[in-house]
Amino acid sequence: PFQATQLWNGLIRALHSQVEIKRRRQHLKTYKNCFTGSNAVDVVLSHLMQSMYLSCNDISRLKGVRVCQALMDHKVFEPVGAKLYLFKNGKETEFEDTDTSLYRFVNSSLDPLLRKNEDDESLSPEQICKWKTKGCSKVEELLRSIYVHAPLPPKIMVSEPTDLLSKTVIEDVWKQQTLLRLLQLIDIPLLEDILVSSVKTKPDCFGKEDLIISNTFLEREVMCSLNLPELDRWLCAAIECLEYFPDQFIVMVSQQLHQSTNKPSSLNTYKKILFDIIVKYYSQKKDSLLAAQDLHIHSGIIELIEKGKTDQALEALQLYLKLLAPNIREELHRLLMFLAIASESEGYRLQKQFENKLVITKTCTKFILHNRTLSKPHVELLAQFLMDNHSEVFKTPLTLLELTSRRLESLLEGQDPDINSGFTFCQHITPKEYEDQKQQTNHYLLALIQEVNNDPTVSLKQKKKLI
Repeated sequence: PFQATQLWNGLIRALHSQVEIKRRRQHLKTYKNCFTGSNAVDVVLSHLMQSMYLSCNDISRLKGVRVCQALMDHKVFEPVGAKLYLFKNGKETEFEDTDTSLYRFVNSSLDPLLRKNEDDESLSPEQICKWKTKGCSKVEELLRSIYVHAPLPPKIMVSEPTDLLSKTVIEDVWKQQTLLRLLQLIDIPLLEDILVSSVKTKPDCFGKEDLIISNTFLEREVMCSLNLPELDRWLCAAIECLEYFPDQFIVMVSQQLHQSTNKPSSLNTYKKILFDIIVKYYSQKKDSLLAAQDLHIHSGIIELIEKGKTDQALEALQLYLKLLAPNIREELHRLLMFLAIASESEGYRLQKQFENKLVITKTCTKFILHNRTLSKPHVELLAQFLMDNHSEVFKTPLTLLELTSRRLESLLEGQDPDINSGFTFCQHITPKEYEDQKQQTNHYLLALIQEVNNDPTVSLKQKKKLI
């Protein structure tokens, strides 16, 4: 029971210190101090792997979601927005492992069930143990249900890297392990200055007090003009893309929407305005969102896709996107989501003579990646793969979580991090095996020389050259 308490409190501390908390928008409202469901699952999985020496097969993302569900059920955090209303009315709320589901901590303390009892000092050790066991029964039951192959370990080693390692060291370990794992999946000839973005990270747009027209204003304008209770997913995705647009484009959209209100308008009119603005903005940008300098990575991922190794291609993309600047990742995420929705055949028809998917591929692929060295079919293949998997490519691979956790553990234990990187690019042999192989090599070389020297069909000049 004490070990379960320690692990439970460690999970809560890890969430408080590692999830990305910031102001976020959902539909028509902005919420402060929120984090996403997928980010919470990443942190939980990373902490469990640091705390318990588990292999990649021992824990899955689905089990991480179950842990987050238990944390939410115990009021560690709660959903925001419309779900919060249902949550407070006592109805069951399901935790969602997505980038669009938002959550907020209920308070800054640990779970009340596991908080120390004020009367602990006056109780006997047996009474304390009994009270702790009662408080942790649900936690232990959860742990046993997750790790069904074995009972709860007798000892759980809990490590808190954020308490002992600096943020810079942790970030360096993440990047190093990401690059090493990427090297296992694709061939990258040069590692110098790899994925060093020259683009400066933009400040959070929600922090701007002098923004001329916010995206929330645009949403309300569209809704009032069309007399809609709420926007459909097509319009929501399009307006989300405008978050990274300069103010003049926001003003332009607002003016066009205002002009259309004086005429008989339809939902498709507003969709055409937004689509044209998005195309116009990205068409005038000099650089695509994916840098041309990462040609070798793009080529390696395309090769995996062509060979049908979609799982490896997806993981390579997850690793690659994790190394991009945060503002580029977020902008790309929003654009891919919009393009995926706009590509649906049953949605708004972009052009009468062509299917939506073809229009998006021919028009918007260059926004994602523009590289003259790659052929057009290859670029379109990579862009389409990104759009088809837009909900998965921004998640952290489970293998990376495991490898990073092991490296952080070795640093906490004072081991030399260069002794074992966690990766094997060649087979390790003993000194005796090396000597045996060297003798065998010399034997075969001498035999080959003898064979060449005794061959009557080879001239003397050619023999000397071969030998």
